[in-house]
Amino acid sequence: MVHEMARKKSEAKKEEPMKLFYIFYNQERWDNWLVSLADADFEGDGEEMPEGFRMLENFSEDITLAVLKIIKLWQNERITLEDAEQKLAEVEAIVMGPVPEDELGEIVGSVQIAMMVVFASCRNFLAGATEADIKALVKEGKKAADKDPEETLRIAAEIGSAVIGGAACCARYVKDTDDPTIFDEWLAAVEKMGEAMKSLKKFDEEVGET
Repeated sequence: MVHEMARKKSEAKKEEPMKLFYIFYNQERWDNWLVSLADADFEGDGEEMPEGFRMLENFSEDITLAVLKIIKLWQNERITLEDAEQKLAEVEAIVMGPVPEDELGEIVGSVQIAMMVVFASCRNFLAGATEADIKALVKEGKKAADKDPEETLRIAAEIGSAVIGGAACCARYVKDTDDPTIFDEWLAAVEKMGEAMKSLKKFDEEVGET
């Protein structure tokens, strides 16, 4: 009984800084990005990537890093599994919510499609699905891409959760084409998740960390 009380006290101490200091992805952060994107130039002068598309890449990376930090905080025992699942759902509700009904909405909609695999992969990882036969799954995903979007997402998310767990993927499987399938897009998002996880290798909770 004494040991149990000591353990609970220790856990409470460990979680306290998180509740006080950590700033999770929120609606204000999302809205600020939308304002910036609305003012961005997506046309450019033809010589280099327009400012708007560079900003869009940063927008996507910002979401991916914020989501994966939830995973890292859970791995580092800073938050409970229940808290991680709840925070993930909260960020997903913001990111996958309504978008403006204009050209900007279409642009943001493309980010939302890519983020579907990020959230699905994280849910899989939190549920303990961390291993996969990536080569076989890529083959399955390519077959399903034009026929069954739900099955394609399930396959891509299996690959994604393995990548969060440290598996290598997916540069050699990503097609360099002007007309990628949805599976190609999700594999590219998974590849970026893998890069983001490497950049978060030493990430831990700090006061005011975003």
